[in-house]
Amino acid sequence: MGKFVVKETNTGIKFDLKAGNGEVIATSEVYNSKAACMNGIESVKKNAPVAAVEDQTVEGFAKEKNPKFEVYADKAGEFRFRLTATNGQIIATGEGYKAKAGCMNGIESVKKNAPDAAVEEA
Repeated sequence: MGKFVVKETNTGIKFDLKAGNGEVIATSEVYNSKAACMNGIESVKKNAPVAAVEDQTVEGFAKEKNPKFEVYADKAGEFRFRLTATNGQIIATGEGYKAKAGCMNGIESVKKNAPDAAVEEA
């Protein structure tokens, strides 16, 4: 069972979504307030299970409607994903993966873990 871990940073407050094994599978932006961070968590819980996957690493990829997971290659050539809400805002991002399959597994893990994840404070 996954969990959202809320923690303060030097510039605000953010969350990490961790899988049952403790691995971080998605991270949020830094929010100005705890309330905004909690809204972000609710948005991930609501949007992740229904989000389509838009693979931007494929030429001529099909544009999906929000909410969606966008799969892309970063400057280092690693595969990453970002989850956008229905309003198009990025609500969570994944780490860099060497292989696209790892990135896709990360998305599946977010879809599976987010809806019922508990919220803890670090």
